[in-house]
Amino acid sequence: AAERRVSDDLAKVTFTPVRPNRRDAVVTAPGFDHEVVMRWGDRVVHGAPDFDVHAQTAEAARMQFGYNCDYVGVHPLRDRAKDHKDRVLLVVNHEYTDEQIMFPGDTYTDAEIAEIGLANHGMSVVELRRGMVPGSWRPVTNLKKAKYNRRIHHRTEFKVTGPAAGDDRLKTSQDPTGTRVLGTFNNCAGGMTPWGTSLSGEENFNQYFQATGELDARYTEEYARYGIGAGGSGRNWHTVEERFDLTAEPHEPHRHGWIVEVDPFAPDEAPVKHTMLGRFKHEGANVIVSKGHAVAYMGDDERGDYLYKFVSAKKVAKGSSEKARRRNKRLLTKGTLYVARLTGDGSADGLYDGTGEWIPLCSDTESFVPGMSVADVLIFTRLAADQVSPTKMDRPEDVEPNPVNGKVYAALTNNSQRGSRFEPDEANPITTSMVRSSIGAPLTEASGNRNGYVLEMTADGKDHTRTTFTWDLMLVCGDPEAPETYFAGYDKAQVSPISCPDNVAFDSAGNLWISTDGNVLGSNDGIFRVPVVGSERGHVQQFVTMPRGAEACGPLITDRNRSLFFAVQHPGEIDGATFEDQASTWPHTDDFPRPSVVVAFRRR
Repeated sequence: AAERRVSDDLAKVTFTPVRPNRRDAVVTAPGFDHEVVMRWGDRVVHGAPDFDVHAQTAEAARMQFGYNCDYVGVHPLRDRAKDHKDRVLLVVNHEYTDEQIMFPGDTYTDAEIAEIGLANHGMSVVELRRGMVPGSWRPVTNLKKAKYNRRIHHRTEFKVTGPAAGDDRLKTSQDPTGTRVLGTFNNCAGGMTPWGTSLSGEENFNQYFQATGELDARYTEEYARYGIGAGGSGRNWHTVEERFDLTAEPHEPHRHGWIVEVDPFAPDEAPVKHTMLGRFKHEGANVIVSKGHAVAYMGDDERGDYLYKFVSAKKVAKGSSEKARRRNKRLLTKGTLYVARLTGDGSADGLYDGTGEWIPLCSDTESFVPGMSVADVLIFTRLAADQVSPTKMDRPEDVEPNPVNGKVYAALTNNSQRGSRFEPDEANPITTSMVRSSIGAPLTEASGNRNGYVLEMTADGKDHTRTTFTWDLMLVCGDPEAPETYFAGYDKAQVSPISCPDNVAFDSAGNLWISTDGNVLGSNDGIFRVPVVGSERGHVQQFVTMPRGAEACGPLITDRNRSLFFAVQHPGEIDGATFEDQASTWPHTDDFPRPSVVVAFRRR
């Protein structure tokens, strides 16, 4: 029995790494298995119809599991009356839609496609029950009793909090108060707070806006810095909801690009958009408690953009009482927002490392950027940060504190323009990368940083409220045969190839788990385990690979390290694919792909 418990533990188990492949399947390490937990279109709330790809409606989509799941959070379910140790609440983001492979041709009107696509965004909360095999989980099927199940969508009202709430630039004809917003869009990664809520990052929200006429000249610079233009992405949401028409509602984009907080245990409570955490293309936010304060780390997922952190003004209330939770849910409304500057110590030591400084942008009462008010800084955070010369990073995505060693790890996915548009520095050194066109093909050179890094940051004195830190590039990703790669000093001949880190997570031993998006080594994306201390530090091993065209999202290690939750996002999203000519049919329950949440565990 003792040996079985050890073999279940994903933090300790020895496994044979999955080899790079191009299979249209989820492939786990030998000895492990997986189950699909929730698929696009599965019923979330009581009264939802069964999914029919040929009869989709916006009304149905608002009750069904949305498209393209990204962030995965799992909260233990504990009611006041009973401790449900075999139940959890799954919280998932639905980032965006791919209309080309979602909709059969000649079946839907343009307006229906826009409405259904809009409704497939947002978030889902789903109650799960423990499966028969340790580490496995399945949705509760009696939705009448799943009282926490919830679909957050484009008609869900959000409350705006923090210093920018009520600012004139957040006011629209639909909401003249500037304190209520319908919906959350392009939600990417996120994190679970110590007080039992989920944080979700609104990322590429700019793509949903179009203009029927002139753009508001007051916001020319601001729109440009956030990538907002008259053409949008062609989803035509403005034809079904006028608020997405920049000409009619020039302030609507300012109401998106925030960190969202959802309490999965309060289904009747309005989720919150926190202006104090700044507005940019948030990958997500992750909180650690330091010196009693809540410290949230964040990344702005754009080439040449920045790393941020927030430190709460008040301290975290201890305990899990409702009073403590209510107080803690207000922690992210007051505090100080910072942006990072990284300085290298020179390459004489053969490493990419150095020191860092957190530059204050504003508190809830004072701006530290000349010529900008607190509301200016929070609504147009990118422009505020530009003024204080932070370090332009290679697409900072997930930034997460390790609860075991207290260090912070950031996934820097890639930057094809490093060396051309962006000058290299010690924190972003790679200007040419080795890539592969397919498995077994020779390595060839490409411009820029194509494979990405994992940045490791250590707060001075292990105090995350301080403004100084040290850093190193723990991983310079790519093929181990490529000369530029580095794996924390580990033997390169023993590691798995890894390209384009996106999300990070940790098990209870402090091992780093990395999911990838955009592998340029000729194989499918996957999830990797990497120890961060000891003789195995830097030993990258691939645990699972994704189906064709999919990125790996999540991941999350839970249930005493027996369960690896992850999201399979956009399977089959390959150039040229259509509904009638799919590149993937995963999870192979239909003749078209269905983005899904999956759990992996030890096979029995």
